[in-house]
Amino acid sequence: MFPRVTGVRHISDYELQISFTDGTVANLDFRSRIAGRGGVFTALQDLNVFAQVRVDHEAGTIVWPNGVDFCPDVLYAEAMGKNIEDLGSELEIA
Repeated sequence: MFPRVTGVRHISDYELQISFTDGTVANLDFRSRIAGRGGVFTALQDLNVFAQVRVDHEAGTIVWPNGVDFCPDVLYAEAMGKNIEDLGSELEIA
């Protein structure tokens, strides 16, 4: 199992600083995941709403007031600069 999210801070625009249980801290840009996607992501295009992100400690990920969340494994892989399949293989070896 990949590390889970322990902290999140809105930095600017669609950028968040995310902390994980293994001590990893990364700044991730969510613009491509939010802007123009429509549906549940429409509300998050408003930066005032986007900035309301918080940690869901039970799920170990980030969540917004409208219920949008992201898979913590995908967030961790992105924080490590790898795709999820490659990172999963590396963690199995270790």
